[in-house]
Amino acid sequence: MTHDIDASLLDGLQRLLADIATPAALRGVERDPAAAAAMWAQLEASGFADAMVPEAAGGAGLTLTQAFPLFVEMGRRALPVPLAHTMLVRAALSAQQLAVPQGAITIAPTTLTAADGSLSCTRTPYAAVAAWVVASTSAGWSLLPTERARLTPSGIRGSQRADLHWPDAAGTAPAVGTAPWQDAGAVLTSALLAGALQHVLQATLDFANQRMQFGRSIGKFQAVQHQLAVMAEHVQAAQMAAAIGCAADGPWPQPLRAAAAKARCSEAAALVAAIAHAVHGAIGVTAEFDLQLFTRRLHEGRADFGAESHWHGVLGRALLAAPEAATLPFMHRHLMP
Repeated sequence: MTHDIDASLLDGLQRLLADIATPAALRGVERDPAAAAAMWAQLEASGFADAMVPEAAGGAGLTLTQAFPLFVEMGRRALPVPLAHTMLVRAALSAQQLAVPQGAITIAPTTLTAADGSLSCTRTPYAAVAAWVVASTSAGWSLLPTERARLTPSGIRGSQRADLHWPDAAGTAPAVGTAPWQDAGAVLTSALLAGALQHVLQATLDFANQRMQFGRSIGKFQAVQHQLAVMAEHVQAAQMAAAIGCAADGPWPQPLRAAAAKARCSEAAALVAAIAHAVHGAIGVTAEFDLQLFTRRLHEGRADFGAESHWHGVLGRALLAAPEAATLPFMHRHLMP
């Protein structure tokens, strides 16, 4: 498994996001989703949205494995627009030789089709800031414009997640065919979570070293050191799981690796967020403090495309149905790149 990409590509994204995805910019998008348009325009102009599009079609031709460090960086910055989703969807459209629209594209975890022909995409991440959404039904998947949908915000402060409803989706967009969008959404979310987890760990380490109590930094106390060590273990495990989930030679993940990645990253998200706030004390939950910008995203990402309980069930059923007699051979065969 290798994540080798041109170092200048990752460096370019890091410098770009350092400029446009500042905590102040994140708060601006949370207050008014329309503020995401200017941020997206800069990302579009940079060419990163086409990074997974084949070179023959004008992209960089990155595989899922090669794009992984870019996804992690987006999570580390809590990027409030679906750049990772857009990269993969554009690659899928190019593979089908379909037109690639301008604008941010998100992926719907759940699509419901009613008897009257209406269509709903529930609990869709980035729905409030995306121009398009991938909706999967029994007939295949379609790319639907969010501007034609009725949008119902999640009601959670600062969230870009929303429900989308098209009263009459017939003819809105043709079905393309089947694709593993649930698995794809799971590994993208896992990589974004891995990046956010890294940020939360570093922020907590910095705080523990700076916060003074009884004449020394709280990071010098053994009880706090123990909690920081537990955080670091979960963050590293999530990083490894997300990398395994994104181990693929093309744009699509291997299903069981996707399950393992999302299960482990979702599990880490809840535990790391809890410890981070415990170490920070009451200040961590305040709107003025940056920590909550990231821990809120950890909790949302934990649920997107299925929480750990869902993916543990997927892995458990696969293990019981496998010909291997034990867990370790099953892991070697199905989960190791």
